[in-house]
Amino acid sequence: MAVATAPTAPTQTFEVRRFDAPVGAEIIGLDISKPINEVDFARIHRAHLDHHVLVFRDQQVAPADHVAFSRRFGPLEIHVLHQFQLQGQPEILIVSNIKEKGEPIGLGDAGVYWHSDISYKDKPSLGSLLHAQELPSEGGDTLFADQHLAWEALDPALQERILGLKAEHSYLAKYEELRARNPWRPKLSQAQIDQVAPAIQPVVRTHPETGRKALFVSEHFTTRIVGLPQDESEALLAELFVHSVKPEFVYRHQWAPHDLVFWDNRSLMHLAAGTPDALRRKLYRTTIQGDTPF
Repeated sequence: MAVATAPTAPTQTFEVRRFDAPVGAEIIGLDISKPINEVDFARIHRAHLDHHVLVFRDQQVAPADHVAFSRRFGPLEIHVLHQFQLQGQPEILIVSNIKEKGEPIGLGDAGVYWHSDISYKDKPSLGSLLHAQELPSEGGDTLFADQHLAWEALDPALQERILGLKAEHSYLAKYEELRARNPWRPKLSQAQIDQVAPAIQPVVRTHPETGRKALFVSEHFTTRIVGLPQDESEALLAELFVHSVKPEFVYRHQWAPHDLVFWDNRSLMHLAAGTPDALRRKLYRTTIQGDTPF
């Protein structure tokens, strides 16, 4: 018989409060900078699987704490845009519209199209954690669309049609278009381009921990359905893109100071609603490595 081990840290008293929305919950009373024992961590993990996006309120913590907490869930990605790494913490991507000496300090147009992070790699991200550093007085919301609900709401005939299909995802799909529209994105080196070769993913993926199916295509990164004529591929993707972000699947997050938002890229897509150019916004993002979709 297995012998239970004692928790390595005191229990923290915190509440998991579900949002009045299709997806998401907030966690109140937890401090991620303090030790989290295995019992509390298991509760957080379960909440993440159940709600897909968790908002940890009032996390007045250092970047190193953000990285350490993220790493509890798995190894961390280093984003291809190394220009926007936080100094001393390369696991953190700076998401910001702020310029210093005329140069952007971070990725200012992150999330302008619906997407799941790192879907363009063979092993897409498990999840991402975004920590508010500086928030605008208006705008800056982030939207999350539950792709399990999107799959379940599809007509059964369309479910059957797409279940075995695969699609190509490419980081470069809209990169040059975004560069032409705004000043935020740097020109990629050949070494960076080599890091983001296109990947082939199932159109419908199965969550490796819960077994639930989810749509796994996005307007940002999905370029084509493998094996279909171009016109048929484009029509099918357009139909799925519109369906996947219907209001009944979406939670809109209005940021509060020091929010840390942790979402499951295997279950959700997300979108940045935009920030007025004159208002400053800065957040720090970590991204957890995932596994091969099936």
